[in-house]
Amino acid sequence: MAKEKKFITCDGNEAAAHISYMFSECACIYPITPSSTMAEHVDEWAAQGRKNIFGETVSVTEMQSEAGAAGALHGAIQAGALTSTYTASQGLLLMIPNMYKIAAEKMPAVFHVSARTIASHSLCIFGDHQDVYACRQTGFAMLAEGSVQEVMDLAGVAHLATIKSQVPFLNFFDGFRTSHEIQKIEKLENEDLAALIDQEKLAEFRSRALNPNKPVMRGMAENPDTFFTHRESCNSMYDNVPAIVEEYMNEISKITGRKYGLFDYYGAPDADRVIIAMGSVTECIREVIDYLAAKGEKVGLVAVHLYRPFSVKHLLAAVPASAKVITVLDRTKEPGASGEPLYLDVRDAYFEEKNAPVIVGGRYGLGSKDTTPAQILSVYENMSLATPKNHFTVGIVDDVTFTSLPQKEEVAVGGEGMFEAKFFGLGADGTVGANKNSVKIIGDNTNKHCQAYFSYDSKKSGGFTCSHLRFGDNPIRSTYLVNTPNFVACHVQAYLNMYDVTRGLQKNGTFLLNTIWDGEELAKNLPNKVKAYFAKNNIKVYYINATKIAQEIGLGNRTNTILQSAFFRITGVIPVDLAIEQMKKFIVKSYGKKGEDVVNKNYAAVDRGGEYKELAIDAAWANLAADAAPANNDPEFINKVVRPINAQDGDLLPVSAFKGIEDGTWYAGTSAYEKRGVSAFVPEWNAANCIQCNKCAFVCPHACIRPIVMTDEEAKGMNGDMIEMKAPAAMKGMKFRMQVGVMD
Repeated sequence: MAKEKKFITCDGNEAAAHISYMFSECACIYPITPSSTMAEHVDEWAAQGRKNIFGETVSVTEMQSEAGAAGALHGAIQAGALTSTYTASQGLLLMIPNMYKIAAEKMPAVFHVSARTIASHSLCIFGDHQDVYACRQTGFAMLAEGSVQEVMDLAGVAHLATIKSQVPFLNFFDGFRTSHEIQKIEKLENEDLAALIDQEKLAEFRSRALNPNKPVMRGMAENPDTFFTHRESCNSMYDNVPAIVEEYMNEISKITGRKYGLFDYYGAPDADRVIIAMGSVTECIREVIDYLAAKGEKVGLVAVHLYRPFSVKHLLAAVPASAKVITVLDRTKEPGASGEPLYLDVRDAYFEEKNAPVIVGGRYGLGSKDTTPAQILSVYENMSLATPKNHFTVGIVDDVTFTSLPQKEEVAVGGEGMFEAKFFGLGADGTVGANKNSVKIIGDNTNKHCQAYFSYDSKKSGGFTCSHLRFGDNPIRSTYLVNTPNFVACHVQAYLNMYDVTRGLQKNGTFLLNTIWDGEELAKNLPNKVKAYFAKNNIKVYYINATKIAQEIGLGNRTNTILQSAFFRITGVIPVDLAIEQMKKFIVKSYGKKGEDVVNKNYAAVDRGGEYKELAIDAAWANLAADAAPANNDPEFINKVVRPINAQDGDLLPVSAFKGIEDGTWYAGTSAYEKRGVSAFVPEWNAANCIQCNKCAFVCPHACIRPIVMTDEEAKGMNGDMIEMKAPAAMKGMKFRMQVGVMD
């Protein structure tokens, strides 16, 4: 009798942590974005007493640094305990010295890495493969996943294979794109994987533990006469790894029904053009292959799972013999190299092959740069050329060294019946949290597949957020931002003038605005560009004053529950009664610890989410010209670089925009030109209570509150309160005022 499948709605970090917890006896942790939640989940489960495969609770130790976590892990493995850690970026690089030792000492362990950018000309906390590529020389086996479901399925392969091979594994997936993407996936349990553990190899590992009852020395110094010879003695261990990984992939396939190989081929059996890549981009490439196949084109993909040891035999077997051109995509940049790492590996694999295909390489997606179907289409088009461009880039415009492929218009390739939604919010207004709940409500209460991804700027609280949600009847492979939404919600009125919030909104789509304006006043204040878009594309527009409702309920600036309720009511993605029931369940889960009063306020917010109105669209708006941009004499750097970045259009800047600041230099004082005006409420200075201590100005993190001292002449014509200066003596009698910068 087949086991009933169990589905959960979770992100990649939770999937990795779930599998890691099963196989770990110890976890040595230190937080770093975007891997932190893996350690947090493991810590929380241990505190709750969750049992691993061995019937034990995992022992969790937080260290003082990533280097400390690696050292603690090294010690725990030497003592015979199966141990894991979770890290990324510079944190992973700090572990490299220990990684060399762990690998050479035949120590089974797994490092789960949400792959992230390495700081170079600037810090970037977002995702690419720079960190994991920097570890390929350590002796760790390296296993890659491209989706949340693959993380759930293959993370266990890393743990099982490390025990059997005695080679440590670095298990990685794309930071943010996979680590923080929420998907509805099939869940594996202890009993699914426990029987697959090689108990003899596990006992052998434990027997080698450092123990005073069987004393040995390990990690000694060696001289030139023996070091080289001794170092070569590990070769057979690495030769065995591909077969071991393949064996466990086959076992996982028996359990899940999903087929995995060291290199997975997808596409036409007689494809003439093939992309080789690893990570989340492989999901997007699969969508494009289906799109091109419907047009009669023969293209394919080889998705790399086992990157180290690199099995040439398995790679060559995966690529169809019909392939005339191969493109290898790398998510990293190695300045000065003759090519990026995966490209060089593939090129070397074909070195001795007769009639080898043309092999070119390209870079994509650095720093979580979105990689879209249009970019992949451009890659396949490049392969159709008589002489395909090599060492190219996609997703950027390189007008300096001309590496970039031509940009193509975006196309919707996600499949029939896909519902896509975008939510523009303000950091800490609850929008992201509400959307996480929304996708779980839909995933857990319907048969629909779902996906959620959240993009942020670096300002955290008070910064820009955009939530990208997808729902459909088929598995969702769109590992890129929502570019063609059916529904857009703008939770911050000021964004209408700051960002292109209607970009890509499909014809006959729906728009929801949180605004203090009503009816004619709203129509009057909407930017002409927005009104024209609504009229030309037959957009249904709804609006609600969630800010006022939240104040009346007593929720302050937390408009999220009101707007979440409005979303479910307007779209009807699931029956409204079910949505309301589930929202209230999540409210108890999220806010129950804060008391009945907070729960009841959020209940009221759900009920009042129906207080939206529809805006009448005037057909004449279609002919409106865009509002004229205000004239300014600001520096060229502000107009050409800073303003596009602030408008969330940094994606559109060409390489030449950074000419002269290639070293990461940034000019001081640029925040003076960033007037956002996004706060719904602004504090007022109470002159009667002011003692002129200036502490409010001192602690204001954005320098919005500033003390002003004026002579009588300067104070002429000033509105608002002023008081007499008390000190110092030189300023006594002058006028004093605390001024709040509203637009800041």
